[in-house]
Amino acid sequence: MVALDALDRHLIDAYQRDLPLCERPFAAMAERLGVSEAAVLSRLERLAAEGVLSRVGPVFDHARAGASLLAAVAVPEAERDTVAARISDYAGVNHNYAREHRYNLWFVMTAADESQLDARLDALEAELGRPVLRLPMLEAFHIDLGFPIPWYELEGV
Repeated sequence: MVALDALDRHLIDAYQRDLPLCERPFAAMAERLGVSEAAVLSRLERLAAEGVLSRVGPVFDHARAGASLLAAVAVPEAERDTVAARISDYAGVNHNYAREHRYNLWFVMTAADESQLDARLDALEAELGRPVLRLPMLEAFHIDLGFPIPWYELEGV
């Protein structure tokens, strides 16, 4: 188990959401926390390396940022890793992962708009020589996965 000090906990708690939208967000975070920008950056790097943080970055409302959908492909297990690598290298693909299902490779495809998304999916389908199951989102749900981290040891911060 990784030991977190009060500054680690405050950094995580304060910025699970509402990262500063400015030219130097880490400097703004540092100012609020009363430490240097270098200290914030080194802490975030250490916390990521120790597996405490999986990522630091924005979460976009994909409907406002372009077009995307969940897709899946059924491939023989012997070809899964090769096909997964081809999918991962394709423009606009993220969240590519294996599942225990007939459709055993699932991924999210993104594009600037619906026509580009369709063209990318058509091209990938042709390249793979397999049908791509297209699962557009019908209704959006926001699940806030922020968890409070006690940091009260830093009185006044």
